[in-house]
Amino acid sequence: MGVAIAKQTKHPYISVNAQISKGSPVVAGTRIRVIDIAIKYDRLGLTPDQIIEAHPHLTLEAVHDALSYYYENKTYFDEKIRDEKEFIKRISQKTPSILKKARV
Repeated sequence: MGVAIAKQTKHPYISVNAQISKGSPVVAGTRIRVIDIAIKYDRLGLTPDQIIEAHPHLTLEAVHDALSYYYENKTYFDEKIRDEKEFIKRISQKTPSILKKARV
């Protein structure tokens, strides 16, 4: 008698759809981008449990899958993070913060 083995998907919790978050990889069934989970974990130092506290609709498995996906594609994501930071810097130089004006 043979044992049925389920086909494994490499990243079952990650999906890419051009109509969701401009095609950025997201946790399937959400608009939470892999890059946002990676930033919270890798750059802000949040634990997977803290990420789930902030996004209670996520599961621990989904967060770990997103982090695995990030680390497998780290060069790509780190470049995207760098690009986004530079874009924010350019925008902030062109358009002063309304909040900073309010404090003055």
